[in-house]
Amino acid sequence: MNAVKPNDVENKTILSVLSVDLGIISTKTCVSREPNNVVFIPANVKQISFEQIRGGLFEPKATDPLMDLWMEHQGSGYAVGQLAADFGANLCVGQSKLESALIKVLASAAYFKLKDEISVVIGLPFFSLKEFELDKAQLISMIASPHLITFRGESVYLNITKVCVMPEGYGSLLWTEAQPKKARGSPDFTKIPVAIFDIGHQNINMVIVDNFRFVKDASKSEYFGMNQLYELVAAGIDGADSQSLGLISAVNKPRGERFYLPKGASKPTNLDDFLPNFTEMFSREICRRVLALLPERVTDVIITGGGGEFFWDDVQRLLKEARINSYLAAPSRQANALGQYIYGEAKLSAAIRAAG
Repeated sequence: MNAVKPNDVENKTILSVLSVDLGIISTKTCVSREPNNVVFIPANVKQISFEQIRGGLFEPKATDPLMDLWMEHQGSGYAVGQLAADFGANLCVGQSKLESALIKVLASAAYFKLKDEISVVIGLPFFSLKEFELDKAQLISMIASPHLITFRGESVYLNITKVCVMPEGYGSLLWTEAQPKKARGSPDFTKIPVAIFDIGHQNINMVIVDNFRFVKDASKSEYFGMNQLYELVAAGIDGADSQSLGLISAVNKPRGERFYLPKGASKPTNLDDFLPNFTEMFSREICRRVLALLPERVTDVIITGGGGEFFWDDVQRLLKEARINSYLAAPSRQANALGQYIYGEAKLSAAIRAAG
């Protein structure tokens, strides 16, 4: 993938670009550069029968769309997000992100009321160049084509003409570099070697970019993420499920508000009784892995992702002790989706100018 520097696109240009960040907990998706407009859709997907869809169980107009996402595609029915979780769908921890990727993309596009011709920018883990290229080809083959769906009772035609696939974490660099440099001494990431560490639910993704050139041989993803923390928390609570959206939400709340009530329990558990110790332990393990992966020539890192935000205070301190300069992408959970959108916007705008 060739690096594209963020650049301003004329406001007059109307671009149909959909950015999709395939998180294990939630799909982060947007159609603009506005952080407040990034939508979080729980990553649960459940195939359901036409009888359930057409039998009047869902009301397409009267409910919050994010709580009631359902669709029909190629002869099958699907519940997406919170509705799928209500039907018992889990988060598919341990599965490839290619699973249900098409349904998540189509649901995201339909949620934003996109139709006709659109472009999609999406990310995948970078375990190796060979695996990334194989997954990329498969993902493009699934997504890039015309699709006719019924979304919440209404027919939608989408023609996905272009799909850009980038390593997870790369979008955060594009987003960070596109922001005004407010802090004195803040580096120009286009002119130095920098590592982006995307700490997600299932993976730590490291992307190395040197003078804004993606360094394939040095970039790497590995299986370690927030899911191990949720499993550790759940193991100490009777009846807890590490994939429960309720448990995940409770862990990510501010201190003093972290109460979790498992199904069937008589009173909630205060996670503050043990979560700080787990957080410190995981922060040290994350830093150990970061330093083990980091090439010697790289001394500046961008931390991003939900895990990056969650562990930031401890990780920043520990990296400082190792004399590594660290920066938190802001907003961390949305940065990948926003940067991916910038990439797609720039590519499509360049194509429009070339055609004109």
